[in-house]
Amino acid sequence: MDKSKEKKMEIELTREEAPGTYSNLVMITHSPSEFVFDFIAIMPGLTKAKVMKRMVLTPEHAKRFSKALQDNIRRYEELHGEIKTRGKHDPQQSISYRGPLPEA
Repeated sequence: MDKSKEKKMEIELTREEAPGTYSNLVMITHSPSEFVFDFIAIMPGLTKAKVMKRMVLTPEHAKRFSKALQDNIRRYEELHGEIKTRGKHDPQQSISYRGPLPEA
């Protein structure tokens, strides 16, 4: 395609979204048609946490997101060293996780 005829996508970042949203836990669920990422903030000493953002992606975009994240982590670690993770991920950890009740 002629470069002069390529369409350029413009992406807007609003003032409200610009600061970002803090999250230190992500819960991921999926169905045959979508992946759901719930970004959660857990604060020390509290027994309740809140979903700060929910993102829903198609399986194709979830896979692209995973690859982009892996690529960015690799580049980050090349510049800054290995990212250390503390403790072990325990999939059996007791977390009560529920959303709003379905409505008829």
